Amino acid sequence: MPELDLERARAGIARRESAPDGVWMVRTMTARKAEKAYICPGCSTAVLPGIAHLVVWADDHLFGEAAGLAERRHWHTNCWTSRNFRYR
Repeated sequence: MPELDLERARAGIARRESAPDGVWMVRTMTARKAEKAYICPGCSTAVLPGIAHLVVWADDHLFGEAAGLAERRHWHTNCWTSRNFRYR
């Protein structure tokens, strides 16, 4: 029986995070699955293909779950965890 690849098993499963700037769904994108380049909203630089990162969308979007998912963004993991919250 092959050994379970935990990284692969966890990838693609979104987790909910609550923060001062909202409720977010956060999904890990493994380096193996990262095939396109994106611009990280945290640092405005490229998240390059082959780099593990996070896909994040609002879970409490004003226009519902589908709208939040449509506005998802790809973040460097460190940019997401160290982001500055916008307090209202």
